[in-house]
Amino acid sequence: MKQEHINEESVPKKNKKYVYPVRDWKEYLGESFLIVFSVLLALGLTEYISKLHEKDNTKTLLENVRVELNNNKKAIQEMQEYDLLVLATIDSVLADKNKQKKILSNHEFHLNVIAPEGILYRYLEKEAWTIAKNNNIMSKIDIESISILTRIYEDQDRISKVEEEVARIIFDRASRDPKQIKTTLILIKDIYHGWAVDRIPGLLSEMNIALDKIR
Repeated sequence: MKQEHINEESVPKKNKKYVYPVRDWKEYLGESFLIVFSVLLALGLTEYISKLHEKDNTKTLLENVRVELNNNKKAIQEMQEYDLLVLATIDSVLADKNKQKKILSNHEFHLNVIAPEGILYRYLEKEAWTIAKNNNIMSKIDIESISILTRIYEDQDRISKVEEEVARIIFDRASRDPKQIKTTLILIKDIYHGWAVDRIPGLLSEMNIALDKIR
């Protein structure tokens, strides 16, 4: 009897036997460890990069505040010189009736006689400080720095009120009365002292301290 040759490929696959590798708990534990390690490493790198970015951002914010403070310091020094000149002119006018007539004539108050460059000689900036606060700078610097910077910018706002307060005086009807001219000038003088001139030395001192701290 003739023996037939059987083609292995013709044998249905379902009849083939597969050998599956046996894995013990150590292999599963090792793979789990690698997965956890990879996740923690990715989280660590993300946090590290985030902190570097935050550090750079804080440095930039403080640098902008430092530049702003330096600009304001120069402006305040110039303002102080001008304000002292205004006060000296007021004293001169108070002692001279002819000069008083130049300030008030035809019911018009000529402010330029005592303040030729206007009431507020320089405007003070606060945009950098506002942006820094909006970027949560308070949580990134020490409490002493926060305190001194807050006082500085609050004092700057008070100095700027000179313009508003003097305007309130000269726009009042009483300021157009020749009999009230001395009172008007004394009130203006008091405003310059109270809101600016007497405040500026302390403000400049605090600015120097702040500039050293955020350098």
